[in-house]
Amino acid sequence: AISSSQNFRLTIIEQAHNTMTLTTVVGSSGSGKTTFLNDVHKSNKCTYIRQYHTMRPYIPVSKIPNFDPTGLPYWEIYENEGKGDSIQVGGTMAGEFTAGLSGGQRKLLLFELICQRTADQSELLIALDEPFAGVTDDFVPFIVERLNDLRKKHNVILVTNDHVETLTEMADNTITVSAINRTVVKVNDMEGVDRQRAIFALSLGDDYQYNSSSEDLKFFAQTEIMSPQLLGVTMFSVFSHALFVATFWDSSRDSAGLVLVAGSIIAFFCINPYLLALTEWRNAMEEEAEALMHSSKALNRALKTCLTIMLVFLLSWAEYGVVQATIDGLDSIEQWVAMFFDSASMTFPLICLGIYTKLGFQQVEILGTMPFLLMIFLSTTFSPGSGVEGLKELRYLFSRFYWWCIVPGVQDDMEGCPDDDLNTLYMILASLVGVFVFLVWQFIGAIRSKKADVAQAKLRESMFDEEFHQLQVSLYGEKALKRLNHMTSSMHSTGTPVMEA
Repeated sequence: AISSSQNFRLTIIEQAHNTMTLTTVVGSSGSGKTTFLNDVHKSNKCTYIRQYHTMRPYIPVSKIPNFDPTGLPYWEIYENEGKGDSIQVGGTMAGEFTAGLSGGQRKLLLFELICQRTADQSELLIALDEPFAGVTDDFVPFIVERLNDLRKKHNVILVTNDHVETLTEMADNTITVSAINRTVVKVNDMEGVDRQRAIFALSLGDDYQYNSSSEDLKFFAQTEIMSPQLLGVTMFSVFSHALFVATFWDSSRDSAGLVLVAGSIIAFFCINPYLLALTEWRNAMEEEAEALMHSSKALNRALKTCLTIMLVFLLSWAEYGVVQATIDGLDSIEQWVAMFFDSASMTFPLICLGIYTKLGFQQVEILGTMPFLLMIFLSTTFSPGSGVEGLKELRYLFSRFYWWCIVPGVQDDMEGCPDDDLNTLYMILASLVGVFVFLVWQFIGAIRSKKADVAQAKLRESMFDEEFHQLQVSLYGEKALKRLNHMTSSMHSTGTPVMEA
């Protein structure tokens, strides 16, 4: 009788197709296999499925654009249960668990997604970290089948701790990393190969071409506008503003400043949970893009930014409405303009940091809420005219200061208010100070990144020699290198050397 492991091994060998190459990265735990794969990904920007790949858990599987979920081996179960249109990706995001697919099912989803996306293209580099982790034995043949489908047109590199012997026999190349000396690796029978040289040699492949369509916009609308996060913010805002009206009803005009402070704090705390979740949203969205779920990181960032700003806009109108309901004398449209830009001054930095940086949650929370904290200290609106000379001149950087210059009963106490015809302009400009600082920071970061890219390109060129050529021949073969010569110009533009075979 043939054991299940022997049957699995025979299945792999029988299904293998060697048009392109399959490379396995092996080594003991802690030897740096995943780090090696990450560095290949950074070097080539290849399609990538991580060991614990993150996706937004509230995404309906059936709504993924240009994807046929019936190719999944478990999909018939959900269709029979009548859940085909409603089942979500599932998982945890921002501390909230969403029921849906299991971890192993999500990995199978990513495999099927990549296979469908790349079916009409060729010569991509696809990186897979622990493709069998979290998947039960009954679904292993599905992964094997998809691996062999992928290697028909694309070069595949994978890290594995499962079925190592069988996959090593199936593979065209085996790279062994060591926890003892991480500067070198073993490539097939070649001992002591410089680790960086091996990474550059592996980094061959066309860029995946994703054609954007209206389906991507529809996908964003279905997942984000109808998301549980947005619903939560809406319900919390309705409750908070209703409570504001009930508790501040019939306030005296002499309390205008206090009422406005309360309204602005409530508006900030209503949207704050949504803003703080942007960090995890960004991380999940970027990993989805690596797995080809949607067309563009840039497009999704832009759409999310517009949605968040629209939320700030609507909350400013809610703030304006409840203030009008509780106190007289603050009904001019200039008061709403002040509310919106005051809110913008405290929320736009959080939007920028949460969506457009690589910062972690705690860093985004600290830096993003800094404008709110500095406004309390430096705007002089909590104690007009107070503060150390020189330091209190910083009040002109805060839109709250210009707002207080038009609040009845408070404006006479404010020191150094500009003329009425300039006050609104200065208020708007002050609200964008945080965004300006962020853009300067990003510009400096771009310069540093450019210098790092130049240094990386020089390092690549320094390794472009006969030894490098022989390493590529060992990995891809002479015929493959000739076939890849059409990519020479594009590779040289990014600094990846390709030598004529």
